[in-house]
Amino acid sequence: MSQEININQQTAIKTTYFSIISNALLALVKWIFGYFGNSYALIADAIESTTDIFSSLLILIGFKYTSRPADKNHPYGHGRLEPLITFIVVAFLVTSATVIAYESIVNIKAPHELPKSYTLFILAPLIIWKEVSFQLVMRKAKQTNSSSLKADAWHHRSDAITSVAAFIGISIALFFGKGYESADDWAALFSSIFILYNSYKIFRPALGEIMDENLYDDLIDDIRKVAVTVNGVIGTEKCFVRKSGFYYHVDLHAMVSASITVKQGHEIAHNLKNTLRKNIPQLGHVLIHVEPDDYNQ
Repeated sequence: MSQEININQQTAIKTTYFSIISNALLALVKWIFGYFGNSYALIADAIESTTDIFSSLLILIGFKYTSRPADKNHPYGHGRLEPLITFIVVAFLVTSATVIAYESIVNIKAPHELPKSYTLFILAPLIIWKEVSFQLVMRKAKQTNSSSLKADAWHHRSDAITSVAAFIGISIALFFGKGYESADDWAALFSSIFILYNSYKIFRPALGEIMDENLYDDLIDDIRKVAVTVNGVIGTEKCFVRKSGFYYHVDLHAMVSASITVKQGHEIAHNLKNTLRKNIPQLGHVLIHVEPDDYNQ
């Protein structure tokens, strides 16, 4: 395992611990003040934060598992678990959105008291904190190329949006008074729709990853540029890249002179593989197929 990959894994794990602690504290605050403050929008927010705790725990377990080295039964490593964990995280989000939507509709139809004004003072700093958390976790997700960590980041953004919706709904209910008690519940219903939208945004890239969709054009360009710097490599043809955990596995067709021996071609392929892995540390398995330069003539 390269030093850079190891650093990325440790960064991802530490960031996930941050998410777990943050979500646990926020969920506790939201449950307490949502219940005593008579705000279902805040309770809906608490529900999402609670599911976020379990989602982050799953992501943490996934990171622990994907960090295992390749073995006889898993020659490409254990990285494919990461998008599977992302699917489970999305399932948590969809479930929480469904529960929030159902309870919101029930509460809209049922008369109830106005939320307490102090719930607004609770929500304001929570909104700021969740947006800061989103920015921090997303930065780490891009740094580590982790789809699970990106999903975790979007959990923070979803939480921030649901808190904004709750803030608006409570404000409307308090400002207009009697007859507008359901504004708080409408805000929760809006939040559930937004959570479903974000669920799709998280799900789609993970699906592409597990289906080996071509999503890495920039990396392919880098691979081709590095390849032609290797002595004996005339050019490149096919280049396929697929992601597994923190690694990118590559199949590359390299063009060499048709007049060289098989042994020389074999040596060029090995030099090319070593050069690629040295210059692009996030590469895992690199399979080089040697093509003679007059093959298509």
